Amino acid sequence: MAILVTGAAGFIGSCLVSFLNERGLTDLILVDDFNRSEKSKNLEGKLFSAKIDRSIFLHDLPRHTIDFVFHIGARTDTTEFDINIFDELNMRYSQALWKHCTSNKIPFLYASSAATYGGGEEGFDDDSAIENLKPLNPYGQSKQDFDVWALAQEETPPFWVGLKFFNVFGPNEYHKGRMASVVMHAFNQIADNGSLKLFQSHNPKYGDGEQIRDFIYVKDLLNLMWFWHQNQTSSGIYNAGTGTARTFNDLANAIFLALDKEPMINYIPTPIDIRDKYQYFTEAKMTKTRNAGYKSEFYQLEDAVADYVQNYLQSNTTY
Repeated sequence: MAILVTGAAGFIGSCLVSFLNERGLTDLILVDDFNRSEKSKNLEGKLFSAKIDRSIFLHDLPRHTIDFVFHIGARTDTTEFDINIFDELNMRYSQALWKHCTSNKIPFLYASSAATYGGGEEGFDDDSAIENLKPLNPYGQSKQDFDVWALAQEETPPFWVGLKFFNVFGPNEYHKGRMASVVMHAFNQIADNGSLKLFQSHNPKYGDGEQIRDFIYVKDLLNLMWFWHQNQTSSGIYNAGTGTARTFNDLANAIFLALDKEPMINYIPTPIDIRDKYQYFTEAKMTKTRNAGYKSEFYQLEDAVADYVQNYLQSNTTY
């Protein structure tokens, strides 16, 4: 039987397709908006059995026999404020897949987001009262709304897990534009002018570049998703970070180190349109995942950045 991957031409979805191929899995049904030519590179050389546009897939779904669903597809633009787009793509589409998986007893893994934690006032604990979280933008709210909806369902897939993705970076994000990771933007800036711009801090608790994030390499995220595919035991919502937050200055220095260049960092004001929604600290609490049996260690930030820069960005290749 087949594995379904939504968002399959995007950053994380296409990396997942490659990851599954490496494990001998090629009976894959790929779903996405395949009209964006800049994403086509992400699927070059990958093996799959079907490629179906997301606009027709829900109508096509009943004729497919599916063994597992990786629902990675979503509208992820944190600067998008059209709530109708999020209602359609992040809520109703996810609900339709959930209901199909419930009716047909198919395990279901979906992408939630650390954006649900908002400013972090309630902490970053996936074992706390999720319904109390207050996201800072419509994207985060759409992910929060589906998490709350999923937890309220009496009828569920035989196994389901929602993963709150933290700050993911890695190959196959060339098409993401403004929403690409800091690592990719930094690499391009340094290539162009030898220096890097980071946001100033507008919070007296943090120095410039000392804003803190839980950066997770996409290869670690793939290992987490594979763990849940292989260990369908404890359904629920789990963090998908490293549990070890690092500063943007740490990240910048790791990029310069990977390029064998002396650090040159300039601090610029955070754009007004995101300043009041800017997170200064995120760090996944990973105790719940560890207690579920996940034993693998995560990449050190410097090692992950070196792998991404030297094996992908410098050669403009995909995973």
